Amino acid sequence: MTEKELRQKVADTINAWVGGTKGSAKHLDILAVYNGHKPLARGYTVKTTDAYCATTVSATFIRAGIAEYTGTECGVECFVKIAQQKGIWVESDAYTPKMGDACVYDWDDNGVGDDTGAGDHIGIVTAAGKPFTVTEGNMSGGKVGKRPMAVNGKYIRGFICPDYAAIAKKLGGDTTTAPQTATTTTSHTVVAGDTLAKIAAKYGTTVDTLVKINGITNPNVIHAGQVIALTSAAAACIKLATVGVINSPDYWAGAAASGKVKYLEPLLAKAAEKITKTGTRTATPEDGVAALVAAGIINTPDYWLANHGTFPSLGALLCALGGAVK
Repeated sequence: MTEKELRQKVADTINAWVGGTKGSAKHLDILAVYNGHKPLARGYTVKTTDAYCATTVSATFIRAGIAEYTGTECGVECFVKIAQQKGIWVESDAYTPKMGDACVYDWDDNGVGDDTGAGDHIGIVTAAGKPFTVTEGNMSGGKVGKRPMAVNGKYIRGFICPDYAAIAKKLGGDTTTAPQTATTTTSHTVVAGDTLAKIAAKYGTTVDTLVKINGITNPNVIHAGQVIALTSAAAACIKLATVGVINSPDYWAGAAASGKVKYLEPLLAKAAEKITKTGTRTATPEDGVAALVAAGIINTPDYWLANHGTFPSLGALLCALGGAVK
């Protein structure tokens, strides 16, 4: 993964929660990701009634797999202190942020000089430019939404700027370019002029495979905007996202393609076959595993019980799937 791709992954992760409100499935997903990550910052489990802007940023970094480099927090000012300790804090209102940086606000800023007050709110830059766009949890009304901000604008306290180039290298990536392959790309959005034959050739697969994976009845008829899954895991994730069980289908399809979680692809495929609607998430990953075993989706419970904490958000996935089959 390149630096650019990693920054985009972070932006896509938080943007998947846009529209969520307190108590909604997206809000509960944010809390499940955050609370499922250990150790919890200051040992505190975030509740549905709590402010959750810093929690949203932390959950984004956790789900994107970079939390060990950014730290996690449910309090804004504590998050700033972590960034200062890690050397990734930019103490300048006039800094022009890049996608993936976190913007910290001070609502008491008077707009004169460089603000050095206490941080009150935080979000992640999801579109660079002048103005830039920040996606934030716990906006007015308790929602996840987007805010345009001017460079050096009033209320900017500073920025948390992870070293994405270094992180990409540590994750085994390249900071320049990466070839597009079927192992890193799990779906294709149809554009005008596309045919299944062209798509199959582009990703090194066959028309018959795409037809089977996507349940296409007429291989000669596809339309612009249609999402074509390239793997069975991607098709399963698209279905699970459609019924509201998961919010980040690309993330889980990519996780399955990476091979880092044993049995993840069959888990997703079997879950997609049986699940038809979302449900109340189980309280713990262990409860989720038990529900999935009872539904005949999991037959290797020992593996999931031993490993749900070894991959970002895996515990939250088990809670979501387990709740949907109860």
